[in-house]
Amino acid sequence: MAYQAKIIADSVSPAGCRLTTMEVTFPRIVLSEFNTHRMFSRNSASSRAIPIAKQLQRITDDPFIPVWWGRNQSGMQAEVELSGYERIQAESEWLAARDSAVAHVRQLMALGLHKQISNRLLEPWMWQTVIVTATEWSNFFALRANPMAQPEIRTVAVMMKELHEANEPSLINQGEWHLPFIQPEERDGAFEFSEEARKISAARCARVSYLTHDGRRDLEADLNLYDRLASAGHMSPFEHVATPLPWRPHLMERLGEWISVEESVLANKLDERIQWSGNFRGWKQLRKFLPHEDDFSKVANR
Repeated sequence: MAYQAKIIADSVSPAGCRLTTMEVTFPRIVLSEFNTHRMFSRNSASSRAIPIAKQLQRITDDPFIPVWWGRNQSGMQAEVELSGYERIQAESEWLAARDSAVAHVRQLMALGLHKQISNRLLEPWMWQTVIVTATEWSNFFALRANPMAQPEIRTVAVMMKELHEANEPSLINQGEWHLPFIQPEERDGAFEFSEEARKISAARCARVSYLTHDGRRDLEADLNLYDRLASAGHMSPFEHVATPLPWRPHLMERLGEWISVEESVLANKLDERIQWSGNFRGWKQLRKFLPHEDDFSKVANR
């Protein structure tokens, strides 16, 4: 699979708040580092969902292999790379460990063990594809597109940063929606305003593709997936679909009529807080339109 980054949807609100959805692929070993960034809404292909045989084929044909073989030293960062025979042997040992894991997983398959356990043994050699949506990217880029970051996450972070800086977002007006994976040919001037389009977009984000797992575009399957996710309380895919928050450009003028100059800093902070919904600035996620989205127990216990 190799490192990949592409923009799926890139929108800007009338207030100038930019919302970007990317599809990125990177080594599974740095997924936990990627997931520490709390300003991101994200969904990824789960090890639990992919059949064992398919996963075995993937890491046999195209395993993750480090491109930087750092020499051991104190601290978190390797400054010098192995060279010559040591580097060749390190890669050989890495692949030998892969072969051993594959053999053990085949044994577990024969015993009838479910993929949610057996696939975990294969994760060091897996590539991970993630759908990520955010309005706030600067902290991620500062930390991860950085020489001090682990090479595997730095590589994809640099790709993402370059894409984000080069791309021009499309204006999304009040009442319109940021709809990842809704294809250009599906937009007919009416469909993209429909509730159905929002549900389909969210379902495709959950699946990390606009196609079903068997490679078909199936709107009914998308809608069925949305219903299953909503009824089970799996709300994270609904965060990628969003609409601009109401923009009140004259708020500060009205506040200025009754607050002192000394309180203007507080007023600015108030204005900023009004513009947030969840982890997005200036946008309201589809998730926030659903009742009890923050506590599934209120639904499950009814």
